[in-house]
Amino acid sequence: MAKCIILHGRGIVEGYCKAQALVSTKPISFLGDVDSETGIIIEKKHDLYGISIKDKVLCFPHGHGSTVGSYVLYSLAKKGLAPKAIINHKADPVIVVGAVIANIPMIEKIDISKIDTGDMVEVDAYKGIVKVLKTEEG
Repeated sequence: MAKCIILHGRGIVEGYCKAQALVSTKPISFLGDVDSETGIIIEKKHDLYGISIKDKVLCFPHGHGSTVGSYVLYSLAKKGLAPKAIINHKADPVIVVGAVIANIPMIEKIDISKIDTGDMVEVDAYKGIVKVLKTEEG
């Protein structure tokens, strides 16, 4: 049995996708935390260490770090290694610019604690809506 949770936020970069969620409780810097050649989280102290962000709906509280991170996100998209969408609690300008130039749908003001890694997530950044499909065990 599955249940659907609908979360309302603010669309930052328009777009739509449906993909599996990858959720972190920690901020992400695309310069330093993510390998630009593989799309894998390489920061050893990060809760997603060793995991690829490719084709996921990447959910994390906010970004941090250098403005070069915007270009790294764009470079990942050009290589086919970027996330399908980004969901943040608070949009960081570096992540926003990267999402804009890489054409990655992005929504902010979402309570990411309602999303678990592995959930199927439908992102409608035109409307600022995230639908989370949870599978209940039992």
